[in-house]
Amino acid sequence: MKLTLARDVTLTVVDSGAVLLDGRRGRYWQLNHSGAGVLRQLLDGTAPDAAAAGLCAAAPVSDDQARQDVQALIDALSAAKLVEVAS
Repeated sequence: MKLTLARDVTLTVVDSGAVLLDGRRGRYWQLNHSGAGVLRQLLDGTAPDAAAAGLCAAAPVSDDQARQDVQALIDALSAAKLVEVAS
């Protein structure tokens, strides 16, 4: 799986995590530190399972919950058309 930012979407790191700005729609999304870290890993080519393992190492969360959280993040950003997912 390859995840990329959609066209006209910019990612900016902020003190609280990161902000995604959708220049086409004039909307922004804020991610906390965990979400921002997972997104950066996915954009760098890390597989979702590996990103979930990294989340487990950084936060008190089970493997199962981390995998669900990573998939939920991918699904939400994809549904909002902030990222593009390719097989």
